[in-house]
Amino acid sequence: MLSSTLSRLGRGAARRRWWVIGAWVTLAVLVTAAAGSFGARLQDQFTVPGLDSQKANDLIAAAGSGQDGVTAQVVATPTSGRPFTDDEAASAALDELQADVAALPHVLGTTDPAGELDGNPATAPGVTDAHGVAGSSLSPDGRVALVRVQYPPLEELSAADLDDLKAVPRDAALRVEMGGDLFFAYEQQPANVGELVGIVAAAVILLLAFGSFVAAALPIGMAVLGLAVGVGAMELAANVLVIPSYAPVLGAMVGLGVGIDYALFVVTRHREYLARGMKVDDAVARSLAVAGRPVVFAGGIVVVSILGLAVAQVPFMTIGGAAIALVVLLMVTASVTLLPALLAVAGRRVAGRRAVEHTSPGWERWTRHVGRHPRAYALGVTALLVALAAPVVALRVGIPDDGALPPTATQRQAYDLVADGFGPGHNGPMVVAVELNGDPDALTWLTDAMADDPGLAGVEPAIVRDDLGIVVAYATTGPQDEATAQTATRLRDDVMSAALAGTPAVAHLGGQAANFADVGQRVNDRLPWFVGAVLAMSFVLLMLVFRSVLVPLKAVLLNLLSIGASYGVMVMVFQWGWGGSLIGLQETVPIVSFIPMFMFAILFGLSMDYEVFLLSRVREEGMDTEAVVRGVARTGRVITCAAAIMVCVFASFVLGADAATKMFGVGLATAILLDATLVRMVLVPATMTLLGRANWWLPGWLDRVLPRVEVEPAADEVRVPVAV
Repeated sequence: MLSSTLSRLGRGAARRRWWVIGAWVTLAVLVTAAAGSFGARLQDQFTVPGLDSQKANDLIAAAGSGQDGVTAQVVATPTSGRPFTDDEAASAALDELQADVAALPHVLGTTDPAGELDGNPATAPGVTDAHGVAGSSLSPDGRVALVRVQYPPLEELSAADLDDLKAVPRDAALRVEMGGDLFFAYEQQPANVGELVGIVAAAVILLLAFGSFVAAALPIGMAVLGLAVGVGAMELAANVLVIPSYAPVLGAMVGLGVGIDYALFVVTRHREYLARGMKVDDAVARSLAVAGRPVVFAGGIVVVSILGLAVAQVPFMTIGGAAIALVVLLMVTASVTLLPALLAVAGRRVAGRRAVEHTSPGWERWTRHVGRHPRAYALGVTALLVALAAPVVALRVGIPDDGALPPTATQRQAYDLVADGFGPGHNGPMVVAVELNGDPDALTWLTDAMADDPGLAGVEPAIVRDDLGIVVAYATTGPQDEATAQTATRLRDDVMSAALAGTPAVAHLGGQAANFADVGQRVNDRLPWFVGAVLAMSFVLLMLVFRSVLVPLKAVLLNLLSIGASYGVMVMVFQWGWGGSLIGLQETVPIVSFIPMFMFAILFGLSMDYEVFLLSRVREEGMDTEAVVRGVARTGRVITCAAAIMVCVFASFVLGADAATKMFGVGLATAILLDATLVRMVLVPATMTLLGRANWWLPGWLDRVLPRVEVEPAADEVRVPVAV
């Protein structure tokens, strides 16, 4: 039985406390040291098999054109403000800059804006160099020069290549900014102070809740130690896997939240048992037997649901999810091994001087009040959540580009210079790979048709490698704009298919903008299946635990409401810009394509945590209307404290510079806040009061078929002796 196993585990950890603590500290030191010495840099690769844009990239790579590799942009403008043609010093400095960049290791080719100034036909507008670097590199007004730098594929590069590019000498006559794929792959994100802010906020909440420095310190110490092991393991795994750069940030966010929460549940039970007079080791064993089971259950659900991201068939989501699931698994392991040892070392100091209250009078009064007006509260809160969720219909997924970075970042300044000088589409060129299949004339028809499309600002002359044609085009809008995604769709569905009708040629649209749109579409297509699978799993598990049909059905609907409301808030903030300046958002951006699915996976497990914790107490109290009041009164304080910690940890990550990190912070904090307040403390008691005994209805035949699963020990298992 799980409770007896956890009890023995807790007692064993308490008796061998220093061995357990020493093992965890040693593991953290070894993993952290190894990560510092041998860890690989995390990378973001959007390679997704089966997408049309991926097919284009693969064809270009096979043709050896050079355009399948990594690119960078070096953007220069005269500090005098005059055009290059009127500034000899700036023109000469531009020539030296291009030569220095071209001489860097691994650089395959560059455009030559200085050559255009000299009228060099080899680098005239619209002509590509030997490695396929295409396009005019001097803006129409002559004030912005663009040196496009072509590198080989990412696996042949390292962070040293970015360092070499950033170290290129700069002349005082030029203002030089840089950006592009190379920065996206290797630029280190600034340290996120959100983690420290979240930890401090959690410490304050725990101190207020427990009234004991020792009791407040234990959950935080356990979570930080577990997180050190998890993040270090990610950096080591990056030697053999492409771990995305968002994994440590999201892992820290989720790991700190669940780790402190899980520890809170165990410490709360432990303090109750100490207050009843139990010996320290006995209290450790009993608290782990009682609170450890929902921790293992909830943590297992989070891990399984995050691993379920594999259904999207997007590799960077699958691997990133596995890395984050590892952090959650480590937190569960630490909660049932390290935490009991720490509790044993702390002894009775965990209890503090404040009396331990088993029931909260405030929550009891509130629940009775809700129970007297259940219809009004159920309808009112449901209407509020539906209103918050309504903007979901406008949700647009994509990948924020460099235009979403802070204005001080060189990538953002390079982005703005290119957009002002050449047009926004030059920040994310579209690349069409055409399998000619022996018909070179098809390439001419295609480029002519693309040139007539109103969504394209320009189309470069095609280049041919063997039987493959490559066409570079620039949209009239930026890479993250919705209009650009619409242009990509129109090119595929109408322009390219019509131009090549009746020919053996086949075209595939690639490039950054098309790739981002394709990834978003893949996630959108898979999201309903993923959500359906998660909801079905939650329904079955809750039905097994609580032997009811209506309780799990209600939980599924309420989860949808709270998560939908958090999606709606994200749309308001990030797409509509409501309050965006308060969190340092520079401009409106689409919702990062993989965030809705990630959020659903994480929030499902976390909401199950609160659901099981609350309903288990309600069932212990008798399952009638009065049991709802007593159940909320006994769990309201803990759930509120746990939710407050989660909200503070998640919300603190809006301090990060990256738009995706801000989205995770806003979305997760909003969902937990709504779930733990409006849903658990208002909707659940209101609906349970309305349904009465029907909450626990289960057909007899189904009761006989379903296996029995207990998340909390039976009532006789939790009785503890009181000291005389």
